[in-house]
Amino acid sequence: MTRALLEQSDMPETGVFRGPNSFPRLTTANTSQSPVATMVERFFSINFPDSPDNAMMLLTGPPSSGKTSLLFQFAFNSIVNTDNKSVVFICSRRKLSTKPPFLSQGIDPASDVFDRIQMKYVEDEEGINKFFAAFHMHDTFPVLVIIDDLGEFFNEKNCQQKYNSPRGRELAIARTLALCGNAINHANEKGPCMFLVSDTHHGETPRLLHIYKGWLNSIFTIKGNGIGSFILKNNSSLTKSAKYSIALQYLVLEEIYETEEQKYHL
Repeated sequence: MTRALLEQSDMPETGVFRGPNSFPRLTTANTSQSPVATMVERFFSINFPDSPDNAMMLLTGPPSSGKTSLLFQFAFNSIVNTDNKSVVFICSRRKLSTKPPFLSQGIDPASDVFDRIQMKYVEDEEGINKFFAAFHMHDTFPVLVIIDDLGEFFNEKNCQQKYNSPRGRELAIARTLALCGNAINHANEKGPCMFLVSDTHHGETPRLLHIYKGWLNSIFTIKGNGIGSFILKNNSSLTKSAKYSIALQYLVLEEIYETEEQKYHL
């Protein structure tokens, strides 16, 4: 389903899923890190260590930093080596058609994996809430649910009017995250199910980070380095960071490292 939708979109002919078989593989000198500490690898490589099965994660970064591309790569990597697992990708159809994701080189455009990434298009928070309110009715659950740019679905003026409060948007996002959390916890009673949300921030940190921290236990931040590349970092201690860029319509991993002093190049 996803593959057909992407092939029918307005993406350039040379776009998302084209390229030679040169998928980046990570090499590090230390493989003894905890699963949470190595989760950053899952945004790039299919060769990652085991990860927490019930992780509730946030990916936050500035505009045009490749967040949607990282989400798609994470979705692909989460099911590429499985037989029947699926991912639900919740996003805006308009945004996806105007800013399509770019994946790493070597991804087969005809891969059946894309048929197991189920797109769910919504226009506002009500669409998200309806999906998760009925989540418990599914016969089987996905191994991962992604929401691309959660904050964009919450109109500040509408939320203030709905809750009759100047902090209406914060209340609305908190309630939606609570609903999502309950649904994911229910799914985890039957089997592993992860939850990954992205958000766009326009300063040093997300404006609503204090709310996200109440529901999401792993936070990944993106910062530009000023010369065309970005740094993806897990905010937990003793973690790896990754330097990447978007080049020639590909998501390109440049290096991954433990600390600024000890780097391991690809």
